[in-house]
Amino acid sequence: MRPRLASRSARLALTVAAAATLATTTAATALADSGAAPRGNGVGQSCGTNDLSFTLSTRTQAGGYFLVTAKALPGITCYLEGTFPSAAFGSAADTHVTPVEQSVGETIKLSGSTAAYAGISPKSTGSDGGREFGQLFVAVAGYEADAVAFRLAEPVLVDQPVATNWHADPADAVPYTG
Repeated sequence: MRPRLASRSARLALTVAAAATLATTTAATALADSGAAPRGNGVGQSCGTNDLSFTLSTRTQAGGYFLVTAKALPGITCYLEGTFPSAAFGSAADTHVTPVEQSVGETIKLSGSTAAYAGISPKSTGSDGGREFGQLFVAVAGYEADAVAFRLAEPVLVDQPVATNWHADPADAVPYTG
């Protein structure tokens, strides 16, 4: 079990630092979990990447974004902090997502069919610039070593990517950048 931090601002600072050091992996691409074994006894812990299964879908709202859905694996009950996910399209620092929201959201209890949602926009600029990438790596902050890799249906142009916090409602996970 990972100890809880003293304040939401401390958790946000840790999340920002973790996102900056997101490690890339050679994991197989899939709409599935990382393949690592769940941690601990599976009840009442903070969620780690390997406690969850992830799916990725595309949305057209807000100029187009990826909706990441996280659910607890069978037999797991865990708590997902309301910060943004650690995610990157590549290993360079400018391909790592930064938060689009200004504050930490509510902690979400995941168990059974309950899901958490985060929106990731690969481009937050109005320019035509950027670099193309065909993969997106996603992890829970603090558990980047178990990141899951999604092979995208087609390469996307990436320029200053952003992400929302984890939310209990997918309508709250739209990454508006304008």
